[in-house]
Amino acid sequence: MQDVLRHQQTLARFGELALRSDDLDEILTEACRLAGEALGTDLAKVVELQEDGKTLRVRAGVGWKPGVVGIATITADEDTSEGHALLTGEPLISADIATETRFRYAAFLIDNNVRAVANVIIIGGQDRPPFGILQIDSHVPRQFTESDTLFLRSYANLIAGAVDRIRVIGEVRNREAGLRAALEERVAERTQELTDVNARLHTEAEERGRIEETLRQSLKMEAVGQLTGGLAHDFNNLLAAISGTLELMRMRMSQDRTADIGRYIDVAMTSVSRAAALTHRLLAFSLRQTLDPKPTDVNRLVAGMEDLFTRTVGPSIQVETKLAGELWPALCDPNQLENAMLNLVINARDAMPDGGRLMIETRNSVFPDWRSGASTLPAKVPAGEYMGLFVTDTGTGMFPDVIARAFDPFFTTKPTGEGTGLGLSMIYGFVQQSGGHVLLSSEAGQGTAVSVYLPRHLGLADGAREALAATKTPDAEAGTAVLVVEDEVAVRMVIVEVLSHLGYRVLEAENGQSGLRIVETGVRIDLLLTDVGLPGGMNGRQLADAVRVQRPELRVLFLTGYAESAAVRNGRLEPGMEIMTKPFAVDALTAKIEGMLSNCP
Repeated sequence: MQDVLRHQQTLARFGELALRSDDLDEILTEACRLAGEALGTDLAKVVELQEDGKTLRVRAGVGWKPGVVGIATITADEDTSEGHALLTGEPLISADIATETRFRYAAFLIDNNVRAVANVIIIGGQDRPPFGILQIDSHVPRQFTESDTLFLRSYANLIAGAVDRIRVIGEVRNREAGLRAALEERVAERTQELTDVNARLHTEAEERGRIEETLRQSLKMEAVGQLTGGLAHDFNNLLAAISGTLELMRMRMSQDRTADIGRYIDVAMTSVSRAAALTHRLLAFSLRQTLDPKPTDVNRLVAGMEDLFTRTVGPSIQVETKLAGELWPALCDPNQLENAMLNLVINARDAMPDGGRLMIETRNSVFPDWRSGASTLPAKVPAGEYMGLFVTDTGTGMFPDVIARAFDPFFTTKPTGEGTGLGLSMIYGFVQQSGGHVLLSSEAGQGTAVSVYLPRHLGLADGAREALAATKTPDAEAGTAVLVVEDEVAVRMVIVEVLSHLGYRVLEAENGQSGLRIVETGVRIDLLLTDVGLPGGMNGRQLADAVRVQRPELRVLFLTGYAESAAVRNGRLEPGMEIMTKPFAVDALTAKIEGMLSNCP
């Protein structure tokens, strides 16, 4: 009864192990140990049938000396005990192999002093050959009871189930590995296919981009050719007017006929102003113009230009303004904003040849962050507070393809010779350079609305701009010194003459190094007036920086006829620095200098 209980406990313990472990060698070794303990012997092994169906190899065991487990083999012939067990499927038990005459036994059993043997087949599962044999051995003769035989049969069946379970798990894992490998291979193939497709598309896109760029360059060069031809024509006309009036002035002066001199001067100055306007338009559309941003009351500008707008569009077009109360000041160049408004009014006029209605409106605008989903504006419009200027007409409007190119440089729908295509480009460039944005909405036959958004200035706007003094500027304070650094001899001569006439003591230099040497002498200098684009390796900004190391409070006025202004850093000038663009009016220059010197500490 105790043997039966011990056998049942062993079966239960092995069953738990067989379900817990996935390591077949661990399971078989533990099976040998538990079986030996249950039957009171220290020798047990599992021999596995090899693929040839005749050879048995010791797969696992306990109590055996090295060289047996994993190495020793047995030939399962019909006349051996192992072969008999495999062929018949019945247990073969011998209480003492020394007296056994029925079968042969492996030589290593005799060599290892094995006397008693019990062989039980381990079946191989459905449609599979036997796995092998569970062999319980003893160094002394012993009897195996019927209970022992029943235990060994049940125990071998449990081992067969564990072996079959491990085999199934292995097959499933192998299938999974195979499927995974096949899937990975397919994914790799598909990925490579997609990579090849993307590479082809990328190559095609690059080629298309090159073709489009070549086409754009061709169209641009054609447009540039048309533009430069028109500009050359305009400049030649202006130069002819300037040179002609100068010739007439010299002729009249040689004849002592000075009555018409003033009229000739006015014609020449008008031509100069028109030439300056042409260059500013070119610089504006390229985002390279030099701006003079100030807190600006846009309502005041619109109100001041309303008469000009009315005269520009003519009597067939009704001009209306709707100006917001308490409009925020905008930080921008007021002169450029005036030019932009005038350009928009002219475009609106040209779009209403049969008359119509033109509305100019201002209002405060607040844009949320486009990522919040609350903004209907393009993502490139930063969130913030803006002053909004809106110019709306009831003209012919535009088709979508025209809207898409409206801000492109050189693009125009006007007949050849009637437009350069720089108007909206200039507006776009000015607004972008000012930190704002321009939006265009239009529908063919319904009209056009241009929305200009300029950043709000958190402060008070400047007062109405004072007209430049037409009378002679008062003489300068005695001893006030101005250093003029200008490489263009004619421009330097004009500036020196004007400043000397006003009573300033003038020092002059033709390049940055010469100007720096004058400063290093320690002579009194109240204002540095320098061109930005100086030759010789030191531009005007570098000169100003070097001078301010020695004289931090020195006022600096930059002059430039060049839009890529090295004088301006991050869009702002340092305190005590200002800038003027060439060409400039003499009275504007004198007013600027007087204003800067009047603020000297």
